[in-house]
Amino acid sequence: MLSNGNTRRQIRILVSLIEKVIDLRNLWKALQKVKANHGVPGIDGITVGELESQVRKYCRPLIRKLKTGTYKPQPVKRVCLPKPDGTRRKLGIPLESIQSNGQRRDWTE
Repeated sequence: MLSNGNTRRQIRILVSLIEKVIDLRNLWKALQKVKANHGVPGIDGITVGELESQVRKYCRPLIRKLKTGTYKPQPVKRVCLPKPDGTRRKLGIPLESIQSNGQRRDWTE
């Protein structure tokens, strides 16, 4: 179906990247970094203390959806935040979180 060699290469790279992202060792390593950095809650309101139980509860179903191609990301509002050095930081805010009037949302929905 795909005739372009570059397209095939891009798909291989993307699949390789997804495999790295969903590797449980990488997920737990990322969780430990968030804990070590004393991360703050995001728009979903989940604290670092709650994060591990959320990961345990939802990571396998999420990985399964990513592997099977059935994961559907929620739409996001793109905004740019000014930084002290004059550059801008790009940020994506889930629209469903905005529409819920600040109420905590389950991040796997």
